Amino acid sequence: MNFKIINKLAVLFFFLGAGNIAAAASVGTGGVSTAFSKNSTSVGVVVGSGSAFNDNYIILGVGAGYYLVRGLELGIDVQHWFSGDPSITKVSPKITYVFTQPKVVKPYLGAFFRRTFYGDYKGISIDDENSYGYRAGAYFSTDNRVFIGGGIVYEEYTDCNALYDCSTTYPEIIFTVSF
Repeated sequence: MNFKIINKLAVLFFFLGAGNIAAAASVGTGGVSTAFSKNSTSVGVVVGSGSAFNDNYIILGVGAGYYLVRGLELGIDVQHWFSGDPSITKVSPKITYVFTQPKVVKPYLGAFFRRTFYGDYKGISIDDENSYGYRAGAYFSTDNRVFIGGGIVYEEYTDCNALYDCSTTYPEIIFTVSF
């Protein structure tokens, strides 16, 4: 199975459907222009591919957040990694602050805790893992209704064997609709 093609198709379908999501989110809620405002809610979807345990996976996930005050979001993300062995599920409570003062580019900083649950790997039980991390980046307003963000994430595993590299750094791309 060619996961690069699947990943590109998933991104294409996601962006083709994004217009419908944005329109639906703005009905009866005061519009999407309330992004990052107090009492607004954000919803996100993760579609992608990854590799672990010398296997390739299809990744599907969902996230939700609530803005306690302007720019300060508390949320949770859940991902499930399919089509590989073992199955992997990640649950991540998070906190993010978006600097809302700039007009077009809105920088963000965040932190998260992650619990990763593993299924059995070839009949062998694998211990679940905890990690924590930080993220930084910026959102860009495309038409004052939709925000696309990009940044970098640093993640550190807590119960890691000292013989291994216990951290990872990776890019992130975020598409957000708030209502």
